Amino acid sequence: MNRSNIWIHVGLAVILISFAAVLGRIDRMASSLKANRHSTVERPLPTTKQSQPPRVISSPPEVLVRFKPNTTLDKIREIALQNNDRVDDEIEAVSGLVVIDDLDNADAEAVAKQYAAFGNVEYAEPNLQIKLDDPIQKDSPRDLVFRNDDSQPNDPNFAEQWALNNIGQNGGTERADIDALKAWQVTKGSDDVVVAVLDSGVDYRHSDLEANIWTRPDSVPQYTDDEKGTFNDVHGFDIADELPDPMDDNGHGTHCAGIIGAVGNNGVGVTGVNWNVKIMPLKFLGSGGSGTTENAIEAINYAIDRKKAGVNVRVISASWGSTTYSKALEDTIRAAGDAGILFVAAAGNDGTDTDVWPHYPSSYKLPNLISVAAVDRNDTLTSFSNFGVKTVDLAAPGKDILSTWIGDEYREASGTSMATPFVSGVAALIVAQSPKITVKQLRKKLIDSVDLRDDLKGKVASGGTLCAANALGVKE
Repeated sequence: MNRSNIWIHVGLAVILISFAAVLGRIDRMASSLKANRHSTVERPLPTTKQSQPPRVISSPPEVLVRFKPNTTLDKIREIALQNNDRVDDEIEAVSGLVVIDDLDNADAEAVAKQYAAFGNVEYAEPNLQIKLDDPIQKDSPRDLVFRNDDSQPNDPNFAEQWALNNIGQNGGTERADIDALKAWQVTKGSDDVVVAVLDSGVDYRHSDLEANIWTRPDSVPQYTDDEKGTFNDVHGFDIADELPDPMDDNGHGTHCAGIIGAVGNNGVGVTGVNWNVKIMPLKFLGSGGSGTTENAIEAINYAIDRKKAGVNVRVISASWGSTTYSKALEDTIRAAGDAGILFVAAAGNDGTDTDVWPHYPSSYKLPNLISVAAVDRNDTLTSFSNFGVKTVDLAAPGKDILSTWIGDEYREASGTSMATPFVSGVAALIVAQSPKITVKQLRKKLIDSVDLRDDLKGKVASGGTLCAANALGVKE
């Protein structure tokens, strides 16, 4: 070996030794960082049974647990602490129902089974994911043509709203609609009626919605949650981010809100089923259209709280769902009924029979729940709509529906998500006409007043489609 080769090998050896030393130092630094991170999440043991670890909202809590009657919240917190868990929230509307955050990041199914085995627990279940599944959302509507007369609102795009007034436009069937023009002869809605839109929030600054957005009256105190704090809920609540600002960053909730109550006869855009109404935005779905069962439950709990505080919340419109059953969600919707709130739910967009393959919450058998399928502009059940003669109550327009969108825009969309707010909107018209109507009476009136359709027999329980005029008692 010549001298130059020797020096080359020596140089390489020095480089390798240095590199190994650096790697060792990095490894020690990583170990130190791990130790430091661990120390930051360690929590001191509580000194009283009421104490519990501070809230951490970086990840959603894992389980929903309902304890048996007479189990106090202090006792529930004590049980959670013994298992290195914490009570993230109490669902006040349902006795004994709490949200448990497992601090060990264990598997949610395992944590639920652990709690379900306790003698003082009625049930425990994982906090499930919920995601929007609407089949069609068009980026922009077709060319809109102004057609109007004195019997119709002056909103320039009303002529494209076939669901409100079908004159056969764009291949539709005349009068295959909810008969809105006749219904508006009786009432166009009321500012005293509040409909909660449980969705991705609402663009409450939209020029066609702003006047119909609910604002918390000075007589109603700010929303206070024992675990989460007090929120200045001016226009509703963002449960997903635990903020008082329910601004929509997805578009879905704004679209549903416009169907219920875009301001009518204001010379702007479209009109809702109600020209006058108050829409309460409840945001539990994020910008990507997904959320959790826990957040849906907390949103319903908020609506019940506001109802008890004096806000006239009469309807919750829920255009979403899952194929996984949740007893906790069912109990909370039942509690809404006990508080006098109708719950309107989308039947789902899988094109399946929910008598065989249930869809929730629409398949819950609750006295305050209505399940809604979707029909097109020819009153034909859409190919995407779920159906079920035992689990779906009625159908409503749900294809190529023009409504409001975020950013002061408008868009056509399709899905049982769009059919649902039509039913919610007509429910609000009925309440405007009969303010003291009960939930049971309201539900019955919506179902009994449908327009019967031969092709819906054996598909939905009522055998028909939503009709606002019939529901308000308008005679032919």
